[in-house]
Amino acid sequence: MGKFVVGIVVGAVGLALAGWAYTRSGYMPVTADVPPSAFERYIASTALDASIERQAPRVKNPVPITDTNLIDGMKFYTMNCAQCHGELTKKESAFGESFYPAAPQLILHPLDDPEWHIFYAVKHGIARTGMPAWGKTASDEDLWKVTAFLSRINSLPPAVQEKWKTAFSTP
Repeated sequence: MGKFVVGIVVGAVGLALAGWAYTRSGYMPVTADVPPSAFERYIASTALDASIERQAPRVKNPVPITDTNLIDGMKFYTMNCAQCHGELTKKESAFGESFYPAAPQLILHPLDDPEWHIFYAVKHGIARTGMPAWGKTASDEDLWKVTAFLSRINSLPPAVQEKWKTAFSTP
């Protein structure tokens, strides 16, 4: 049993030293104009989801889900989020694609997370991604409205869909 434990310790120390050597060697890519590897995407998304699952309170959206509030959320998105996460015209954001990792294109690929999860990420931001902590500049009410909009992109009420359409028909 003692040799097994020593083997585990030596293996762990060896992996740590290999990781240190790799990072110190200059071979680890650090530029933002190449896509992250599949392993890096897996590790980052797993860590992000686990962190939010652990830290975010599971609260219900206190803002009523009305057409007006969803339209307010859509306006907030347009003014503050669309430049990175994609316009309501369903065009990808070249600016958002230039981030490392690229900003998710939320109109083309809507989130499927619970509202409390989305709200927490929007309010507190996501470290080392360029996603700011909107809770420092916007009210919780506005953040809940944009959360409601984001979580219902594929099932917006007709009046909100119409407002979305008319936002692009005016010259």
